[in-house]
Amino acid sequence: MSNVSPSGTPMAASPLTRAVLEIDEYASGLGWDQPARLFALVDTERLRTDEPELAAQLGLDDGGVVAPLTPIEQDEIPSGTPLDEFLGTIAWPGAVAGCAMTVERLMLPPSAEASVPEGLDESGLAEWVAAHPDRQEVRMTVAVLRDGARESALRLREKDSATEVLTGSGLVPGLAEALAATFEA
Repeated sequence: MSNVSPSGTPMAASPLTRAVLEIDEYASGLGWDQPARLFALVDTERLRTDEPELAAQLGLDDGGVVAPLTPIEQDEIPSGTPLDEFLGTIAWPGAVAGCAMTVERLMLPPSAEASVPEGLDESGLAEWVAAHPDRQEVRMTVAVLRDGARESALRLREKDSATEVLTGSGLVPGLAEALAATFEA
């Protein structure tokens, strides 16, 4: 008997880890150079009970074994709007157990910090990072639940394989904090 689900996600993974990996797999199928995407995370059994039509649309109505959390992609994030400003406008209804976001960024190794030129504004810093020879493209998928649980998945473009995805609860703390703030009243 395999310890991997049909989606390729480890069966022993927590429901939140499974949701993050499911979203990462979905984003991977769309390719790189994609806009940020926002997802609501809902309790699958509650969705089946409260919204049977939506559950049917999502293929969750066959009574089979499904993941405990179902990601539902939200409307596109307005282009040109900084993520922190956009996230500040979100309020989730009570039926939403958590949320997740995928975003692509350039990152540098910690050793590059010492060589950052002084006095760069945000735009100048972005240009400097984009031109740096050690830059890496990364897709980050970060999820939070109302109860404070967090999980992240990181996928490097140069190692674009499901077996190379790094997961952990503290990998992208800033984005996790911003997502968690969407549940504060």
